[in-house]
Amino acid sequence: MPSRMSAFDASFLFMETPSTPMHAGGVAIFRPPSAGFDHEQLVRLISQRLPYVPRYRQRVRDVPFGVARPVWVDDEDFDVTYHVRRSALPKPGSVQQLDELVARIMSRPLDRSRPLWEMYLVEGLADGNFAIITKSHEALVDGLSAVDIAQVMLDPTDEVSSVPADSWRPRREPTDVELLSQAFTEISTRPAAAFDAVRDTAKDLSHTVTRLGEKAAGVVSAALAIARTPVTSPLNVTIGEQRRFATVDLSLADLKQVRRSFGGTINDVIVGVITGGLRSWLQARGHPVRQGDALRAMLPMSIAVPAADSGHAGGNRVSATLVELPVGEGDPAIRLQQISYQLAFLDESSHFVGADAIVDIAGFGPPTLHALGSRVGSTVSSRLYNLVITNVPGPQRPLYAAGSRMLAAYPVVPLTQNQALSIGVISYDGGVYIGLYGDRDALPDIALLSDCLREAADELVERSRSAHRPLRVVTTEDPAAGQAEGSA
Repeated sequence: MPSRMSAFDASFLFMETPSTPMHAGGVAIFRPPSAGFDHEQLVRLISQRLPYVPRYRQRVRDVPFGVARPVWVDDEDFDVTYHVRRSALPKPGSVQQLDELVARIMSRPLDRSRPLWEMYLVEGLADGNFAIITKSHEALVDGLSAVDIAQVMLDPTDEVSSVPADSWRPRREPTDVELLSQAFTEISTRPAAAFDAVRDTAKDLSHTVTRLGEKAAGVVSAALAIARTPVTSPLNVTIGEQRRFATVDLSLADLKQVRRSFGGTINDVIVGVITGGLRSWLQARGHPVRQGDALRAMLPMSIAVPAADSGHAGGNRVSATLVELPVGEGDPAIRLQQISYQLAFLDESSHFVGADAIVDIAGFGPPTLHALGSRVGSTVSSRLYNLVITNVPGPQRPLYAAGSRMLAAYPVVPLTQNQALSIGVISYDGGVYIGLYGDRDALPDIALLSDCLREAADELVERSRSAHRPLRVVTTEDPAAGQAEGSA
């Protein structure tokens, strides 16, 4: 029988609108081997790796009359060349041209009549390099343990890993009568399913609220704990269907230098850079920034769950932390100290998660509020946070796709209602790569924001080199001292 989509995964389909397509993705830059790399090689590579991601050969099938959640069925007409596409920039393709192409591709919703993913080989980049753009619907990738197509295509060396022979054959697609029969059988044997069987109920995430109750409570309590309203900003507006994209490259060694000088963690430094960049960007726009002003960011976190708590061998859950970004503070060292003070109280087993693991969190603000019983997400979520920042630590060694070395990777984190900007960060092989994804009309100056982030990083690095002594940053072992320092 076909696999029933979970209420949580189905919610991403129901929440999707033309202005908020629910897919995440990214763009990676590669240097081809001396023998070259072409579209046929990419198709062959993806075809070999598809057995590791079986959902990528399935499509969504609605149940007649909406009496139950959709199901996953094998795509009997699956065609890998439909999903793995080819594009090119006029040589030599610039970063700005690639960013514009990424924005246009990501603006388009995925075709629901086919498996919900796409991949683009982009040729014509400078220095003979090429890019691969990926996009996958959030209903397709379920949770922290999920595997994305962009992950399985990579190898730790330039030798292509051997894979088992692919014996996949699509199962026959069920008829409408069979789907209805299965749905009514589930409802009769599990009466609780009736509460979320109807489409409108699923839209309100009634079933999902149980699963996300702890997360929702954490976000709401955090919001209540923050007394002042976040600064009014151009980041919380009605968004349209088109997007802009920009990238920022930073040196991990430079950020480590800042950490050694001022204490805290690399995560703290990255958030500090983003805070400084946002401050400069707001000022360049002529937006008033006063002492004490703060933007509020939602930082998704992956938290290890002990076996005793999870009921099995342990695992992970996703939580969300609201952090105030002190854009009103002019001193970069003090900004960093204030951020470190907030983040130091987080569970030591937690870490930031990125676009590939964001499926439990992306769109979390408005959908969670829907789950709590109201459809006023766009209004209330604007009062909860201004933007989403995701940060995932990647491997500090090179990765390869069919012998082509990956040089950089930038995440694309989807926008939600009234959220005009998302920021995704990946550290990889000595670099820190930031993807800025914004609404096209709200952020015509997204390139300016990327420049501001670079300048903020340079400012922190320069300040760290001239620092006489590290700032004392609070740790979870010394909360009292941290409180005194924070109030000084």
